[in-house]
Amino acid sequence: MQSGLSIIQGNKLDDLRDLLVAFLAQSPLSPLENETFLVQSNGMAQWLKLGLAESAGICAAVDMQMPVRFLWQAYRAVLGAHNVPRHSPFDKPRLRWRLLRLLPGLDGDTYAPLKRFLEGDADQRKAWQLAQKIADIFDQYQMYRADWLADWEAGFDRVLSPRGKVEELGSEHRWQPALWRALMADMQSEQTGISRSALHQRFLAAAKALQSRPAGLPKRLIVFGISSLPSQVLEALDAISQHCQVLLFVANPCQHFWGDIVDGRDLLRLEQKRQQRKPGLPLEPSDDELHASANPLLASWGKQGRDYIGLLSRYDEPDHYRADFQQIDLFSGYGDSVLGQIQQDILDLNPLPTEKRASTDDSIRLVSAHSRQREVEVLQDFLLTQMEKGLKPRDIIVMTPDIQAYAPHIEAVFGQLEWRDPRFIPFTLSDRTERDVNPLLVALDKLLTLPQWRFAVSDLSDLLDLAAVRARFGLSEADLPQLKDWIAGAGIRWGLNGQQRAALGLPALEQNSWQFGLKRWLLGYAQGNAGRFAGIEPYDEVAGLAAGAAGSLADLIALLEGYWQAFAQPHSPEDWAALLRQLLSDLFTAQDSDERLTLEQLSLALDAWLEHCSEAHFDSAIELHLVRDAWLGMLDDGGLAQRFLAGSVNFATLMPMRAIPFRLVCILGLNDGDYPRSVAPVDFDLMSLPGQYRPGDRSRREDDRYLFLEALLSARDALYLSWVGRSVQDNTERPPSVLLGQLLDYLEGGWQQPPAIIQHPLQPFSRRYFEGGALTSFAREWRQVLDTPELEASHSVAPLTETPAADLKLLAKLLRSPCQLFFNERLKIYLGNEQQVLAEDEPFTLNALEQYQLTDQLLAASLDGTLDRELERLKGSGTLPLAGFAEPAIGGVVEAATELAAKAQGLLASYHPAKALELATGGFADWLEVRQSNSGDKLQLQLRPTSVLAGNKVKYHALLRLWAGHLLANGTGHLVDSKLLAPDAELHLARGPLNAAPILAAFKAALNGPLPVAPRTAFAYLAALDKGEEAAIAAAQKAYDGDDFSPGEREQDLYCARAYPSFADMDTDHFKALAQSLYAPLTEAVQ
Repeated sequence: MQSGLSIIQGNKLDDLRDLLVAFLAQSPLSPLENETFLVQSNGMAQWLKLGLAESAGICAAVDMQMPVRFLWQAYRAVLGAHNVPRHSPFDKPRLRWRLLRLLPGLDGDTYAPLKRFLEGDADQRKAWQLAQKIADIFDQYQMYRADWLADWEAGFDRVLSPRGKVEELGSEHRWQPALWRALMADMQSEQTGISRSALHQRFLAAAKALQSRPAGLPKRLIVFGISSLPSQVLEALDAISQHCQVLLFVANPCQHFWGDIVDGRDLLRLEQKRQQRKPGLPLEPSDDELHASANPLLASWGKQGRDYIGLLSRYDEPDHYRADFQQIDLFSGYGDSVLGQIQQDILDLNPLPTEKRASTDDSIRLVSAHSRQREVEVLQDFLLTQMEKGLKPRDIIVMTPDIQAYAPHIEAVFGQLEWRDPRFIPFTLSDRTERDVNPLLVALDKLLTLPQWRFAVSDLSDLLDLAAVRARFGLSEADLPQLKDWIAGAGIRWGLNGQQRAALGLPALEQNSWQFGLKRWLLGYAQGNAGRFAGIEPYDEVAGLAAGAAGSLADLIALLEGYWQAFAQPHSPEDWAALLRQLLSDLFTAQDSDERLTLEQLSLALDAWLEHCSEAHFDSAIELHLVRDAWLGMLDDGGLAQRFLAGSVNFATLMPMRAIPFRLVCILGLNDGDYPRSVAPVDFDLMSLPGQYRPGDRSRREDDRYLFLEALLSARDALYLSWVGRSVQDNTERPPSVLLGQLLDYLEGGWQQPPAIIQHPLQPFSRRYFEGGALTSFAREWRQVLDTPELEASHSVAPLTETPAADLKLLAKLLRSPCQLFFNERLKIYLGNEQQVLAEDEPFTLNALEQYQLTDQLLAASLDGTLDRELERLKGSGTLPLAGFAEPAIGGVVEAATELAAKAQGLLASYHPAKALELATGGFADWLEVRQSNSGDKLQLQLRPTSVLAGNKVKYHALLRLWAGHLLANGTGHLVDSKLLAPDAELHLARGPLNAAPILAAFKAALNGPLPVAPRTAFAYLAALDKGEEAAIAAAQKAYDGDDFSPGEREQDLYCARAYPSFADMDTDHFKALAQSLYAPLTEAVQ
């Protein structure tokens, strides 16, 4: 096998792959030798493996590596494993711990900028952030500015500019050379000279002197699809090519020499060894000549590729290997579509045509939506349309600048359909960090912030949602609803105990904490409801066999309290590792292979972190947040093992060197400001200073520009570009990315009918999707809703063959909300949010509902003579506001309850204790609680804790329950007086014959359909009748629909709103009849 460096260029990666596959088949290695590939992304690695497997039937004996990892292996192979450690002590994960150890001890005026930054850094947060940034910068210097580091080691505080000018560093930057020298001095004697920059020079010299290939180097090395490599890596590849066959397969967008069409061309000093200058282009073109002769998209987006191809030309000797290949320049044309014409223009270095082209098609689709959610919904419909034409999921890639932001929308839209649904599209989400998708890591990540926890109910609830935690404490998912009921009933809100609250700078109060609730549970379990003991109010619902779940929760809380105390203190790395391993053991029991793998990876990451600290001689006590960042951060890098190209639609991040060819390439999120992505450089990054750019330097913005070019060129059939082009608030236009804007300008200038921007409606259920126009939707659910005729106002259902017997509770519900009676009793539908939401804040005040409920409780206690005991019980149960907030909050409530109880006791002094009175008539049977005087008079009494008057008007809706009993008692032949006592009034319903038939008839009718009436609306109508029928209807409409100043009854009653969205939807005549038959008798009876 002939050694040497061969560079194969082509404009299509699939052509390059085909050539590679054919070459490997023609020149295979020995059966037991591995082919070694260098790739930059997992997507490229898997795409290559698929190509090899398709050709040979299997892909085996293949080693895919990242360039940096291979480079270090090459250093060890050439210089000897005994001279080069297994891992570089200058790698970022190791270097930052050495820096963290050194930073606090730096002294002298040179380090003044660092010392100013580190002032007041009690928790080491600043030092850790600074160590990370410096490690990043020094890592870049080792790869891209080895000459600077050599000067710094020699004692010179200077840098060399790209044009060879020596520039002395100012005082604000001289700490960098000094710190680099301090790092070198800190290294052990056997580690000196092994920074990547110094080691690289030793490697080049040793490689040049080699007589044969070292055992650690592969016979053949294939570098495929990488669009940018540092010059240091290229130097290494050139060095080992003396004894290895090194093949570089490089994607070049243009078949002509194009190194002089972008800024900075003077820095390359290129010699044209390969591509020829495009005919007609001057040797040194002016800016005007470039504009007239070069492709503007390539000039704007191609700087990174230009630099890389320029660097390659320094090592490229095509005459030495041209005979070994049938072809070393694989440039082929594109199709005749609009997309193909743009790609061909770039390939041929064509400027904009002087005459606009007439061709038009849908190979480029431009989509504007109102939100990310709508972008994904529109994309789903488009993909379904393309799949009807024969496109397969594996032919599609969808990329976005920020997959984390789009992931919830993708899962919500594409994940809502079952695989049986014909609209189901299999999809894969790539490039998300483990901490965002692995539930166990999400829980652990939160646990590692334990010192900052409030220990709110939701914190524990979230933890118990994880099966591994439940299994560790012997809990099942079925136990959780019961535990939530007990937590709410015991008054637990947040906080471990008073001590933990005090640690947050708050009063050390125990009420509503976990300790407060657990004491109540334990006492209630031990003695039931036998009264207070040692100041603790028992909670007696925890009982029987189910109490084991409460014990398990108590164990979890006790465990968390122990770790809360331990985590609040700094520890050495060794102690932290032991503590965290114990945490994993104490808290998690793996339930499947994925969880077992995660726990194993966490253990290995701890070992690696300890190794980093040990090599850096770092053994100081550190805070938990440093450990959390370092430990869990190791699991975020998936390397080449992340899932990609799994036969589904791939959703991924726009990443460099992922320009794998697909039939359809879709890019979402091309918004102005979001793409190209801008990352503010560190202010002490000397590479980012003006005038310091060198060809090959990496830049996020230049990466994104070249990535957009690669994406455009990798689309074989169509390119789909989407952005949020309209504001979701006010529909104002929002500009797209500047790169997309350049493409739009290019299309506008080169085609008579450029692709139009498709603006989609704000909502997916817009009728525009179902009118047969250009917009289409596969959401048949929306079509069904839009095609469904309006429901009749009666909402009638099949009549009941037998009406169930009514009772007082059902008749009271009928009067309060006839529509609710229909939904609940006939349809068994209960509207509203039934999900239990546990309160997380201790009470400081009482809202209106809480005041009503508390007054009602205290009123009953006052009547029984147990008011003081009830107040103590309420305080002990955590119902009342904390400490000094309790008295102001309940003072008025206690007074109102006491006064009302005194009125009731005065009234009841002449009556015997209450007894049940049997009521029965056709279709009705129940018992009514009444009191009887010595003279035989019967009284139904209702006590209302709050007012019953609004000004001088009666709140008739407050009497509906009393009226139901009064009506049925007097309507069945029993003469009963009814009274309602309230703080502001005493209302009386006099006894006398009444007709119960209308309410019983209305009850039967309400079970067959929602009645068009609501109580407050009916009372408003009745109150305005003296002003005329028209005024009464207007009053009813206002009461039901509301206005700008007050909500209507439909907003307060979900059942009414569901049956009758507005008053106009009601049958007015039916409404008036019901108002007269159901509610008018009450207004006439009140005295």
